[in-house]
Amino acid sequence: MEDVNKQKFSDYLSLNNILCNVDAADEEAVLGKLLEALNRHYPKLDIEHAGEEVRARESMFSTVIAPGLAVPHARIAGLPFPLVAVASTPAGVVVKNSDSKVCMTVLVLTPLDEPNLHLQILAALSAVFEDADRLNKLARISEPTAFFAALREAETEEDMPVYLKAADVMSAPPAVLLETDTLGHAIRTFATTKSDELPVLDNTGDLRGVLALTDLLNYSLPKHLLWMENLTPIYQFQPFAEMLKTAEENKVADVMREEFVSVEADVPAVQLAKLFLVNKVSQLLITRDGKYAGVVELKSFCARLFWE
Repeated sequence: MEDVNKQKFSDYLSLNNILCNVDAADEEAVLGKLLEALNRHYPKLDIEHAGEEVRARESMFSTVIAPGLAVPHARIAGLPFPLVAVASTPAGVVVKNSDSKVCMTVLVLTPLDEPNLHLQILAALSAVFEDADRLNKLARISEPTAFFAALREAETEEDMPVYLKAADVMSAPPAVLLETDTLGHAIRTFATTKSDELPVLDNTGDLRGVLALTDLLNYSLPKHLLWMENLTPIYQFQPFAEMLKTAEENKVADVMREEFVSVEADVPAVQLAKLFLVNKVSQLLITRDGKYAGVVELKSFCARLFWE
């Protein structure tokens, strides 16, 4: 069970599990050393099974979560408490599915049935290690005691909150739109991102609405055509051609929807589950004092809860 007295990432890290200046050819060698360190600290750990779980997760998602930082992690059934180990590799090792090298690898194993604790630890370590300058300084420390002291000094009381907030599980979308952008710009933005819905801001950063690909279709297709059973007379996509002719004149504000579901960044993350279900939406927009802060997509939210 979660220890409520542990409020920082370093509370889950022991000196025995800090490996400085590791000499390793690749990420697999680093992972092996980290698993061995955890096994020495907790002999009941099945390192072969744990390694398989970490690699299975890595096959779906990259372990590189920030420049220079890899965080291989897994949820292990039957594990009674979290296990954490850190390895610094100042020379850098190449990580699979990534073109960059990492100088710090943090292995995190958590109980399968404690998603909140799992997410808390990942959020806390990200807060500490995502600063590139701090990461490089920690990577150059050659002694575990000094590493641990520097880590403790870098942590703040806010690094590991008692509960996760919406801000802890949100991400930034690939792009945002402005009310004053043209539809032509919006179309090009959709074409170069994987998003099918984007937030729309005013020039002060306030959230004003959303624009989805379905909104573009709806804007292009006259409503009376939606009542027709057979659209073969317009097989040349004439309504869409007409829309494209004026795409550089019409504005996003003319097409966007002002109805959307938003939530403040400090709201408990568990509240998001209810909002997804009640509102039947695939994404929630996160605000901080009225300003746009980020987005939580349904698939990403479920991934964090169930399998990441």
